[in-house]
Amino acid sequence: MSCYISPTRDRRLQRVLSLDQSDFPSCIFSMQFILISICILLHLCFCLNDNGCPKNCICENEKSIQCYRVHAVPSGTAKDTRKLNLGYNHIKDLKRCDFTGLTQLEEIVLSSCGIESIEVNTFKSQSHLKTLELLKNKLKHMPRGLPHSLEILKLGNNRIQHLQESAVDGLRNLRVLDLQNNLISSLRGNTFTSLLKLESLYLDGNQIESLMGSPKLPQLRQLSIANNKIPSLPANFFASLQSLKMLSLSGNHLVKVPQDLPQTLGSLNLDLNQIRALRSREMGHLKHLSVLSVAHNKLVSIDGSLRLPNLTMIELSGNHMRLLPSKLTAKLEKLDCRQNLIREVTQQELSGMNQLKHLFLENNLIHHFEAAALKNCLRLTSLALEQNFLSAIPEGLPETLIRLDLKGNHIAVIQEQELKSLKRLQVLNLRNNKLSSLNAMALEMLPRLRKVYLDGNPWNCSCELLRVKRRLLARQVEIHTEFCTDPLQAQGDSWRDHLRAQDKCEEHIRGTAQDPQERKSKSTARTALPEQTEIEEYYDYDTE
Repeated sequence: MSCYISPTRDRRLQRVLSLDQSDFPSCIFSMQFILISICILLHLCFCLNDNGCPKNCICENEKSIQCYRVHAVPSGTAKDTRKLNLGYNHIKDLKRCDFTGLTQLEEIVLSSCGIESIEVNTFKSQSHLKTLELLKNKLKHMPRGLPHSLEILKLGNNRIQHLQESAVDGLRNLRVLDLQNNLISSLRGNTFTSLLKLESLYLDGNQIESLMGSPKLPQLRQLSIANNKIPSLPANFFASLQSLKMLSLSGNHLVKVPQDLPQTLGSLNLDLNQIRALRSREMGHLKHLSVLSVAHNKLVSIDGSLRLPNLTMIELSGNHMRLLPSKLTAKLEKLDCRQNLIREVTQQELSGMNQLKHLFLENNLIHHFEAAALKNCLRLTSLALEQNFLSAIPEGLPETLIRLDLKGNHIAVIQEQELKSLKRLQVLNLRNNKLSSLNAMALEMLPRLRKVYLDGNPWNCSCELLRVKRRLLARQVEIHTEFCTDPLQAQGDSWRDHLRAQDKCEEHIRGTAQDPQERKSKSTARTALPEQTEIEEYYDYDTE
């Protein structure tokens, strides 16, 4: 091979490109230098990959590694690695030697790997380990010999059947223990005795039928045992749980509210049980309770003497209640009594709820709504009365209302006095009622209306109704699902008759466009328009 380039006709190019024979050795040397440099660079690259990041792994930084498509803990992992994510791989067993030398690990993720067994003391040498995730595997036992440094242990969605005290012995720094969706059938109070710093314990979705003794967990704040088979709790079960803030026992077989609930509770969920009553002797001491949910039980009544002074939200849907709960608290902001047997709403029941923002009463048997029943609810923004037996829109609704849902009632006529106070109303749902016409004057009482639902009514698509519809559209009110696209067909089936009816309707609309009474109504509505509130929130629940 020669680096010599023959002279060309272009002398300037020849001077640039031609090489003297004396340059031949230096040319060879230059090429050798380039080849050697490339080899060195490639070698360095491969060496760095071998030392810093194992095969099939991504090193997000020098102390965090995530691996894909591996069947074992990868070798060659840097000894100063802090986080090792091996989730969603195929690792059947874990042995102590798998983590030899990785003493600086603080977080290990091994979720969804199909792990069936873990050798005792596999993680013992990881003295800095704080988080261990083993969710969605095939473990039948809790791993043993875990490091004392552990703070978060997640073992949900495995096949663990028994809990032994020895498995958690020494975990004095553990704060979170997740054992959801396993096969645990019983729980002894002394199982978690050594977990003195435990703050959150999740046992949802097991097969727990019996609870024995009292768990001694002085720092526990959250306890969830939902979706099990618990018929009752033993006496003094909560004796050593005096820091508890959140308790969920939903989806069990409870027939009454457990006794001796910790007075520190702020949230209590008892949904999907068989509880028949809420009594003062079981709950009267819960002075800090702010959220209470007892939906889908067999509640018939609430003790009239029950007072929960800090309650802001109560869920009572899907029960057998005939009356609204009253006098529970003056701080209530949300009351949900859907799917009950309530027949009427009176001022007496709601008189003390001046902080109420959201009231849900759909799917009841309400046929009577007392005028001004909500006059003291001066912060109410959402009122749901779907699927009841109302024949008219309730009068005297509070001015603060932003959403009013009346779908599926028996309303045939809308009157001005029913809507005149609703200056802030933005959403009105009148689907599936018995309306055949709309009162234009009444709708002018709603200056902030944005959305209206009108389908499912037996409309008489007259020229007057089309005029009202156009007025709404001109105000940029969104009408969900089109209705009355044409006026009612004139007598006769010919196209000429249809066109004649349309022309007559257009003439009627033009002739009434400047109705002086309407102009007066418009002017009154504008004058009465209130200042916009700071926050106009409402529940945008399903309207279908």
